[in-house]
Amino acid sequence: MKNIKITAVIALLALSFTSCKDEKQEKAQRTIDSYVTYVDSVKNVKAEDLKENWNAVEAEYDRRAAEASLALADIKDNAAQTEKINTSKAKYEDFKNEMTTLIAPPAASPKQQLRNALFGEGKIGDDMSFSWVNAQNIHSVYQQFVHTVENNKDSYSREDWDEIKLLYEALDSRKNTVEKEGLSSEDNRKIAGLKVKFAPMYTVNRMGAKSEENKEAKK
Repeated sequence: MKNIKITAVIALLALSFTSCKDEKQEKAQRTIDSYVTYVDSVKNVKAEDLKENWNAVEAEYDRRAAEASLALADIKDNAAQTEKINTSKAKYEDFKNEMTTLIAPPAASPKQQLRNALFGEGKIGDDMSFSWVNAQNIHSVYQQFVHTVENNKDSYSREDWDEIKLLYEALDSRKNTVEKEGLSSEDNRKIAGLKVKFAPMYTVNRMGAKSEENKEAKK
């Protein structure tokens, strides 16, 4: 009788263990299925509709992907589930690349790239406003402008030189305003030196660029 009771207890414990194990596997399976479903649901939404909430989508994906990976440890024969996760991961990466292309800002035009190099990223836009230039920073603005032109003079096209001249004249116009706002005599003197350096550099190189352009046109 005692042996029967012991056997019954062992059987009950085994059944309980098996039940817990099955429940753990089922939970793991649900977690993986939820991950796969999430990836499919995201892919079925138009990319344009996801742009504004893409950071939230990414955060949710990372959470679910991490949970799915951990869940694999609770599934005994997990080869099929591993393949399922990897397939969804590849799907998501392809979709993410599409979104990255869509969300990324368009590349700046050659003209804007030139302006960024001469004055700093985004400082001069289509409105050609130099209102950010003042008595305290105008010398450094001229300095960056002239030194950048000097360092890149051999690579500029005729169109580049025309744009450079336009920007230079706009900066000069701003200088006339800044002088009335208390430009120091020391900075004024340094700017005059930079202007003397720029003038012949522009004339010679602009002519050279035009000459090269004419040669290319004749070929």
